[in-house]
Amino acid sequence: MKVLITGGAGFIGSTIASACADNGITPVILDNLVTGRREFAERYPFHEGGIADRDLIDRIFAEHLDIDAVIHCASLIVVPESVDDPLAYYGNNIADSIAFFRHLVRNGCDRLIFSSSASIYRPNAADFTVDEDSPLAPASPYAHTKAMIEQILKDTAAADHMRSLSLRYFNPIGADPELRTGLQILKPTHALGRMIDAHHTGRPFTITGTDWPTHDGTCVRDYVHVWDLADAHVRALRAFDTVVPANGTDRHQVIILGGGKATTVRELVDAFGDVTGKPLPVIETPRRPGDAVGAYSRSTRAKELLDWEPQHTIADGIRDSLRWYDQRDTVLTAGG
Repeated sequence: MKVLITGGAGFIGSTIASACADNGITPVILDNLVTGRREFAERYPFHEGGIADRDLIDRIFAEHLDIDAVIHCASLIVVPESVDDPLAYYGNNIADSIAFFRHLVRNGCDRLIFSSSASIYRPNAADFTVDEDSPLAPASPYAHTKAMIEQILKDTAAADHMRSLSLRYFNPIGADPELRTGLQILKPTHALGRMIDAHHTGRPFTITGTDWPTHDGTCVRDYVHVWDLADAHVRALRAFDTVVPANGTDRHQVIILGGGKATTVRELVDAFGDVTGKPLPVIETPRRPGDAVGAYSRSTRAKELLDWEPQHTIADGIRDSLRWYDQRDTVLTAGG
């Protein structure tokens, strides 16, 4: 089996590529390297460029006639940045994806797995849990792009042009356990990345928002190890024709990928201190634009359809993230 991975030089895409390769699936990488790293991509067949480039997509399919499916990870992902520059996010994430889907249909590609996000859900004030059928209410331009692309894929599937499987990620943490890849952004904006930065610089970690309707006033998150996410994609590739059958009436399917456990920001701070053996100092500030109270998964669909359950704990994710931080500069400079 061969799979084209867009954004395959980024954090999640590169980890998926490693998991595919470990399981006998050949990854072909497409990435424009705006945020991705060449070092992550060049160990596999690699094409540098954008997903909207018709000639490039045609050339990839001409060179790799045996591509069986596509995993679409290419995306801008920073919530505050999407609030400040929504046109960039709608242009990059939606307009370019539409062009890409047209190129796939023209090249006869019938199987697409989409990297979606649990940020598209409406906050559930009762218990913060969601499943695949919970109401949607994206709270940022970034989240809106994910929800819009899912609708585009659903409509495209209904027109019998392409089958698709949307995997709605919760919050990925950790790194490839073999440390081949990890978070490549030097100044991450997500909570665990900022904790690691605070830990190494000696500055306090900033909790943004302490007046949410949770038991400690901070946002709820559902953390899932990136290696578990990657394993789910391998399973999705193997089970694609069963989950989204070509002769079925519903040619677009949705599956949540989460750890299934609610963790507040304060609880993550405590877990970080337990792993490092040193309490992490914090300061508190108001909410940021685009922030949401969060949610966690109550879904069993991934188990039922993919035989997938997360195998790593939050502590594993913190440890692997710290291990990656210590080795990151060596890995990222190894390729020149």
